[in-house]
Amino acid sequence: MTADLFQPYALNASITLNNKILMAPLTRCQADDDLVPTQAMADYYARRADAGLIISEAVIIRPDGQGYPNTPGLFTPEQIQGWQKVTSAVHAKGGKIFAQLWHTGRVAHSHFFGGPTVAPSAVKIEGTVPRQRELAYEIPKALTGEEIAQLVADYSQAAANAIDAGFDGVEIHGANAYLIDQFLHHDSNRRDDEFGGTPENMARFPLAVVDAIIKRIGHDRTALRVSPGAYVNMQCDSRDRAVFDYFLKQLESRQLAYLHVGIFDDALTFDYLDGRVSDYVRAHYSQTLVGVGSYSAETGAQAIADGRFDLLAIGRPFIANPDYVVRVRDRQPLVSYSDEMLAELV
Repeated sequence: MTADLFQPYALNASITLNNKILMAPLTRCQADDDLVPTQAMADYYARRADAGLIISEAVIIRPDGQGYPNTPGLFTPEQIQGWQKVTSAVHAKGGKIFAQLWHTGRVAHSHFFGGPTVAPSAVKIEGTVPRQRELAYEIPKALTGEEIAQLVADYSQAAANAIDAGFDGVEIHGANAYLIDQFLHHDSNRRDDEFGGTPENMARFPLAVVDAIIKRIGHDRTALRVSPGAYVNMQCDSRDRAVFDYFLKQLESRQLAYLHVGIFDDALTFDYLDGRVSDYVRAHYSQTLVGVGSYSAETGAQAIADGRFDLLAIGRPFIANPDYVVRVRDRQPLVSYSDEMLAELV
């Protein structure tokens, strides 16, 4: 049933994957205190190079994007050099790896960079910072037009840094209630200027980031993750449907390397999307689509066979099974994931 997962897949004329199994981005908080990737991280990724494509853990594009301790950056020479060790280790094993470019927006915390946190609107989220629960979230500063333009430039520079670091491409993190996603939902974007209020305005900054990165490194090396369903640090709003109807239509013409559905469990349904997020995106986007969210190899292979998406991203099972691809291919039992595995890189 899973045999098709092991067939090569051409993302485009430049990049062909060895199989259809992707390693999903998995935040591990294992960079050093200067947010530089470590040798342990290089070893960790190299052990998983059998994946058709590794999507790196989310990588901060600039200091005020940090919302978790020891998450790696891609904005200093030392960080670029650290990632070169990672990408070289993956390539030495015959693998491919994209960097997931990240700014957490209002999920950031001034503890890490001195503040202020920034977001589309000055709307705070409730709760505390993971792994540092003594830190309560803060009211963010609403970005000005000039600051938004600078962010576009910073995303573009981070993409260029990723290529310098040896990555095969980048995935823009436009999902899961982080900065780009915050612009696309009415709950977090309450602006009344050219970046808010209408689908065209709310998609303006996300599309500017996509276009700037395509211009910098090429559409064949540019991918994007999206979360049309609001479910993390975000209230559902039926008006979001029109925003994503417009956004996905615009993305269709960009010839991205792929579009990645950003959801932790694809069994979740949303009334305003008429069901599952992946089915909604598939209905509005005809090019390469990556599915994710509590799939097994078997259920993911069936979803591909049914035309629901083209590639399968696997998350936590890749933490528990560095040799996940080989185990599935050879029908070997999988090691069960446990939360204790988050404490170290294995």
